[in-house]
Amino acid sequence: MTPNYQLIASSQTWIEGEALRQLEQTAALPGMRQAVGLPDLHPGKGYPIGAAFLSEQIYPALVGNDIGCGMALWPLDLAQRKFKPERAAERLQGLEQPWDGDLTDWRTSFNLEPTTFDASLGTIGGGNHFAEVQAVAEVLDAAALATLDIHPDRLLLLVHSGSRGLGEAVLRTVIDQHGHQGLDPARSAATDYLQQHDQALRWAAANRALIAHRVMTALNASGECRLDIWHNLVQPLDWQGERLWLHRKGAAPADRGPLVIPGSRGTLSYLVQPCANSDHSLRSLAHGAGRKWKRGEARSRLSGRQRPEDLMTTALGGWVICEDRELLYDEAPENYKGIDQVVADLREAGLIDVIATLRPVLTYKVRRPAHRQSGGRPSHKRSR
Repeated sequence: MTPNYQLIASSQTWIEGEALRQLEQTAALPGMRQAVGLPDLHPGKGYPIGAAFLSEQIYPALVGNDIGCGMALWPLDLAQRKFKPERAAERLQGLEQPWDGDLTDWRTSFNLEPTTFDASLGTIGGGNHFAEVQAVAEVLDAAALATLDIHPDRLLLLVHSGSRGLGEAVLRTVIDQHGHQGLDPARSAATDYLQQHDQALRWAAANRALIAHRVMTALNASGECRLDIWHNLVQPLDWQGERLWLHRKGAAPADRGPLVIPGSRGTLSYLVQPCANSDHSLRSLAHGAGRKWKRGEARSRLSGRQRPEDLMTTALGGWVICEDRELLYDEAPENYKGIDQVVADLREAGLIDVIATLRPVLTYKVRRPAHRQSGGRPSHKRSR
């Protein structure tokens, strides 16, 4: 029997054996038609991250707990040459606290019903989530950049976050009832899950937009969202005359226009245009550089040669706000594969054209509650 999975990556891209084992194992699930691992493939909790799957059934466990996790980009009306990251960092305070505005209109604009998790709307969360001010480093396709109304001399804001506790609650409910088994799309269990899943997608988009609003308010800036994409979801797909279900597990869409593929905090990110024919990758792209080390390993590996203060800035001159020491190490550049090679693999596979590269200027991860209360001078620590 011909395997129904493939890996889109060159021999120069390191892929962990466990990630390949998980890809093969997931491809063997009942009703699974095809599985594609992308160049950022790495092991997850039972299922690989950096992959897309096409199935007859719906697998909530494959989508995971951070339903709707993704990225959105806002060009700002701030000039690169006038921006002072140290001053901006002083103004970015309290993004972990609930927003003090009225959520009613915000929910309405995203077609959201109230949830018990709405105090988290407008908060970034942990892990690899962030809000980052970026500068255009190099323009490779000026016409495409102009089409997006992005001025190369002005800054941008990239927000990476998801559905926070809401997505976790949706997954927990369905797992408690059905375990990790696939759901028949024609039955009520799948219908119920999809209804909650789709609300989590909208909630995640609303969350990214509110994070951006809070950051722009603090920086006295304005901007309009140019793109917003999801990395974790399941969606119906008409495929060769059939209605099947496309799962993206840490994978970016190749069918929703331009997007940003970020690197680690020590590298550039790439603004790219997907190519027209991406069926061979299940219309999906790498969503980042992909982890090389497991979470929790970095501090023991790096603390002997890098102090926390050494991680406050980067080789590219970026500033970081990250007052969680474990997270600071956990998101260090050494944890990630090389984004340049990941992007090169996507280009070699005929999946993308690069519009521009983006340089991180100021990244917000997390502040400690005690620091917010004291009002003292923040430390600047960068993590991705």
